[in-house]
Amino acid sequence: MTEYFCTILENGLRVISVPMPHHHSAEVLIYIGVGSRHENPRKAGVSHFLEHMLFKGTADYPSGLALERAFEAIGGSANAATDSETTCFHSRVHPSRFAEAVSLFSSMLQRPLFREIEMERRVILEEAMGDLNESGRQINSDNIVAALLFPDHPLGQPTVGSRPAIERLSLRQLRQHHATYYTPRNAVLTVAGPVDHQLVVAAAREHLGQWQGEEAPPAKAWTDFSGTDKPLRWVRDAGSQVSLQLAFLLPGRDSEHSVNLRVLRRLLGWGGMSRLMLRLREELGLTYAVDAALALYADAGTLAVDLAVSTENLAKATGAILEIFTELHTTVVDTDELQHILDCYRCDLDYSRDQVDEMALRYAWGELTGCRRTIADDLAVIDTVTAAGLRRTVNELFTPLNLRGAVVGPYRTGDRKAVEAVIANWQAATGSGLPVAGPCI
Repeated sequence: MTEYFCTILENGLRVISVPMPHHHSAEVLIYIGVGSRHENPRKAGVSHFLEHMLFKGTADYPSGLALERAFEAIGGSANAATDSETTCFHSRVHPSRFAEAVSLFSSMLQRPLFREIEMERRVILEEAMGDLNESGRQINSDNIVAALLFPDHPLGQPTVGSRPAIERLSLRQLRQHHATYYTPRNAVLTVAGPVDHQLVVAAAREHLGQWQGEEAPPAKAWTDFSGTDKPLRWVRDAGSQVSLQLAFLLPGRDSEHSVNLRVLRRLLGWGGMSRLMLRLREELGLTYAVDAALALYADAGTLAVDLAVSTENLAKATGAILEIFTELHTTVVDTDELQHILDCYRCDLDYSRDQVDEMALRYAWGELTGCRRTIADDLAVIDTVTAAGLRRTVNELFTPLNLRGAVVGPYRTGDRKAVEAVIANWQAATGSGLPVAGPCI
């Protein structure tokens, strides 16, 4: 059975349907190829700000409340998210009303009123303040580590933007950003559920067929894999625990290592049997939860390990994490563990067939980014994963040169010295003696 269908309209809009005939809901989703990596520092946060503004009313629905009411009338509730590379608008609706959802999104994308900009600016500033402590210091580990991994590059900027940039963004800049990036050639419409492809194309042509615009400019490329100056950033903050993130700089999603990285992420931090949970929680009792997150962009990526831990356990937890990476460097994953991870991966892929939102996201994002992978493709490629291949990926990518980290919380001087000693010892044992000390703020 064909997993999805794709038609390109005359204006360049890509229209996808994902047939899921036994479901009783449909997911309508529009991806736009714009995010924080398309911004310069003076306009940091403009993509996220623009996403908010499209919910404040359109020429057809003069207020945000009128727009929300229209979505609710077809069984939906519109939402959106902006990340480093994309902006996504989506809603689950009744299958019989998907064409109306396409019409509503069309109105948002093509005819926004840009009303209540000052009120929304205040809302976004409140959102941004959630990443700052009472002294105005950045305490979001993701943002801190991104700035270390991607210095002087948009990938190192918080998606929400900086407070100074948010405060000075103008209506003219929002409109310009909208005209530049919200074009049919930079968008993908996807409907997943019990729908007919020709009807989806007809709805797209009716409501979005007149949409016009040029090709969007490309994002700033990431090319700095020099491996210089890899600090561990320390930020003092109040609290009962310390937040620790250790992350590795990786190549992009088209790398030969991408499949192995997806498997390694599961091996490290996917469920109670993952290595991080077994070691740090079940064996050592150092933390309640620990996770590994993988992000692969067009030309770079990261794998980050996150946990919260008491100050007295900070050095032990750091050592335990790095010990797991050392084991992956020095020994191959045994057959039983690898089979367990791959079996769980296969199950999750099959389970995703039951989720209209996951199917819509998979094929819309894949089409937008050029990373087109069906579930059948993923099932086939994970059959090629080997223990030797995983070890080769670890040895090439999870190195001291690629390591960054952040510690946020009420650490003590002795804690800092102990952690830096642990990391220095790991660097030396793994083949590099680069310094890890970073600014203390």
